[in-house]
Amino acid sequence: MFVSSGADESKTICLEEVKTLYFCCMIYDSIYAAKVAEILLKTKAVLLSVDQPFTWASGWKSPIYCDNRKLLSYPSERKIIVEGFIQIFKHAFSQATKIAGVATAGIPWASMIAERLDLPMVYVRPAPKDHGLQNQIEGEVFQGDKALVVEDLISTGKSSLQVVDVLREAGVEVVGMMAIFTYAFPVAEKNFEEKKCVFYTLTDYPSLIEKAVEMNYITMSYVSLLNQWRQAPEKWGI
Repeated sequence: MFVSSGADESKTICLEEVKTLYFCCMIYDSIYAAKVAEILLKTKAVLLSVDQPFTWASGWKSPIYCDNRKLLSYPSERKIIVEGFIQIFKHAFSQATKIAGVATAGIPWASMIAERLDLPMVYVRPAPKDHGLQNQIEGEVFQGDKALVVEDLISTGKSSLQVVDVLREAGVEVVGMMAIFTYAFPVAEKNFEEKKCVFYTLTDYPSLIEKAVEMNYITMSYVSLLNQWRQAPEKWGI
């Protein structure tokens, strides 16, 4: 989602014009998105199974399961992910003064990004601790901080956007969010628009399906079913 080295920034396009669904415009690099999609499939951070779908905690039946924590075990691939985040930062969020990881999966990525950028980092829990200082934000934030939120995965966006709310309530300006992967659900577009939060991802569901076909991970006969799931995941498989 950024212009690769040497590219002309005049080629910036609005993502409504391409295959991903977002409410905002951003720089999108389809070549890098394909590269990250291949990494997700090769490391089995993403699994696809139409015939034997997975069951999510929400109860939804899904032909895809994403566990980006697996990427942490692959140093070369991990560097590619971090470099992608750095490029997004440079092109879209260079005004950020603090990196905020979403607990727990966003914490290691936020840490690596903050280290590369020499920026302070915090992380945000889903709820305050029930003991000690009862912190929800771990680390120091100050009025006027400009935080970039780092997540590993965006589905509906609700849990990720809770972090945005917590930071804003603490007087922090949230400049946006970035993640490795999104399912590109229409409801996510709606939720981020309502919160007026820009977000970028390194790759997305349509890019992943395209790469999976190219790699012979799935056949074209499954593509229609996979696209149906993305449009109405709560109804799929019922």
